[in-house]
Amino acid sequence: MSASSDGPAASPTAPPVAPAALEFGRWLFQQECRFLLGALDLDHLPTPAAAEVAFAGRSNVGKSSLVNALTGRKTLARTSNTPGRTRELNFFDLGGRLVMVDLPGYGYARVAKHVVAAWTETIHLFLVGRVPLRRVFVLIDARHGLKDNDLKTLDLLDRSAVSYQVVLTKADKLAASARDTAYGATAERLRKRPAAHPHVHLTSSAKGWGIAALRADIAALARGGIGTKGIASPDNGG
Repeated sequence: MSASSDGPAASPTAPPVAPAALEFGRWLFQQECRFLLGALDLDHLPTPAAAEVAFAGRSNVGKSSLVNALTGRKTLARTSNTPGRTRELNFFDLGGRLVMVDLPGYGYARVAKHVVAAWTETIHLFLVGRVPLRRVFVLIDARHGLKDNDLKTLDLLDRSAVSYQVVLTKADKLAASARDTAYGATAERLRKRPAAHPHVHLTSSAKGWGIAALRADIAALARGGIGTKGIASPDNGG
């Protein structure tokens, strides 16, 4: 795998990212980022005020670590060694220009099955019904690939025509050849899925690999704002 400015785990077949896009991503994620609220159910969601992106994935896949790496803030999102502990939809405001939503992990929890079922239903209803949601970033552990629970989530997003993009995490825990294999296998399985973005991100929150390119993709979604509200940027007075 060839090295790049975004680290040795840059996606093997990723299109080059324009310097302006990288700069806008860097700029956006330098803005103030604050925790808005944690919603236990759909009745307590914040009023939409900006474009939103959500991070979904199995428990212990590294969602909170990725949010922290994107923002450069080690303790913005809570991390835990106990999978399934996070039970809320956590909303983070990024400079009033973008809202990031850290969803509860799926696939593992040391709680009653009916509680897990309720969390799952809440997440699904949020994903298919949240108007300002621009894209769902589905995190997959690069060491394990797509599992049954992941495929069920992708099926839901495909059926509901909700745009999503896969982010492979913990790439630093694999040798270079294994990273290439994981990336290729994942991209091939997504190729015919109608709502899937064709580019798979390969990342490591611990090493910072792939973070700049992912910031650029996320920042591009913020440019259009929500509804008729424009989003300020460095080249238009932001």
